[in-house]
Amino acid sequence: MNLYAIFFYILAVIIVAFTILAITRRNVMHAIVYLVGSFIATALLFYLLGAPFLAILEVVIYAGAIMVLFLFIVMMLENKADERTPWQFLQPWLPALALAGIAFLVMFVFILLGSGSGSPLPLVTASPLTFGRFLFEKYWLGVEIASFLLFVALVGALYLGRSKKTGA
Repeated sequence: MNLYAIFFYILAVIIVAFTILAITRRNVMHAIVYLVGSFIATALLFYLLGAPFLAILEVVIYAGAIMVLFLFIVMMLENKADERTPWQFLQPWLPALALAGIAFLVMFVFILLGSGSGSPLPLVTASPLTFGRFLFEKYWLGVEIASFLLFVALVGALYLGRSKKTGA
């Protein structure tokens, strides 16, 4: 087993742990943070497998844009004030901090070693132009459906966050 296989399994465990924590949290903000961690670890996995462009897309689209949409939804919904001590406030975040620390350690090692050096897997890379042409020529309908679903989610968030006027 080589170093890249070990990193692959470490990242796989981190992704599964972040995802399970995101699903099982009752606090929506905690779930969003765990989901962002899962997306970033998935981007690291793409980078490990020789797809740096997909890694960047994962971070920009999923960890960036979609999570910002989720945060807007959460901010528009009513949230009760939290009256806990600092330790009680920090305690639910400890698993996220530990898993993120491991993910950043793996990312730091990736940066030191370089992408794909000494990897037994053949690297398959595509330029952004090639990837874009492939995506929009072959899967244009899926892209349009995804953009429409994001639009519907935004309209739903605006509807849920709208203040209710009495007597109107």
